[in-house]
Order: sequence, then structure tokens, then C-alpha cells
Amino acid sequence: MEPRIGFVTLAVDDLERSLTFYRDGLGWASNGIVGAEFHDEVTGADGTIAFVTLGEGGLMIGLYGAGDLARDAQVAPVPATTGRHSIGVMVGSRDEADALLERAAAAGARIPAPAHLRPFGVYSGYFGDPDGHLWEVAYDSGDR
Repeated sequence: MEPRIGFVTLAVDDLERSLTFYRDGLGWASNGIVGAEFHDEVTGADGTIAFVTLGEGGLMIGLYGAGDLARDAQVAPVPATTGRHSIGVMVGSRDEADALLERAAAAGARIPAPAHLRPFGVYSGYFGDPDGHLWEVAYDSGDR
């Protein structure tokens, strides 16, 4: 079996707010909130979730209530933190990187690190979503 990542699930405090940020603010495709009719009798987790799709590759980001994610995985809930990981989004140019960061800021994202050319030739910057999840928007310029 060859492993591949099909989705990454983010714990969110407010599902509607997060969906609005990603779908309406960033313009990423989503079918909205689904699974409200499901409840796991074993873990106690509800199935209410929203997925957004990134590009043509089909990678999905799951937006799942923080309490339900902890119950589903059967781990202790933890407070939200920033800086333990980031999710990278590759774009096709510096202009696209700047445009996505601007769109994220307009949707309410925090921009802790504006885009600039890194010493290893990648032009990138970061935004934090409403729950503090870090996203790096990057363009590999090839300038080494």
C-alpha cells in the first residue's frame, strides 16, 4: 500500500465561522456542513463536519469541532495553539502568493509574516485562520 494524504482535519471552535472563512473568504470549494445526522455511540462524537477542497489534486481540509475531534480520536481535548505546525499551499507566482495573503487578510486572517523571498529561493508568507492554524503560502521561484 502506498500512503497518500487525502485530507487534513483541523479542530475548530466555531464550524460556521471557519466554513465562512475558507469558503466565502478564501473562495475554496465546499459543499458546506454535512454529517449532522450522525452520532458515534462508541466515542460520543457527532459527525457534523465541513470539507473544503484545495485545487485539482483533491486534497481536502476537514473542519471539525474541537470537542468532537477529541472525542472521535479518543484523546483529551487540548487548547488551541499556534506554531506547532503549518500547512503549505503552493501557488504559481509571487503575485498569486500576495493575492492569497491579501484575500486571507480581508477575510479576517492574521498575517504574522508577510511574504518575502527566503534565502533558499522560496517566496512565502503566513496567515493564521480564525482558530490560529498557520498556513504558509509559497511560490518556489527557483532563485537559489
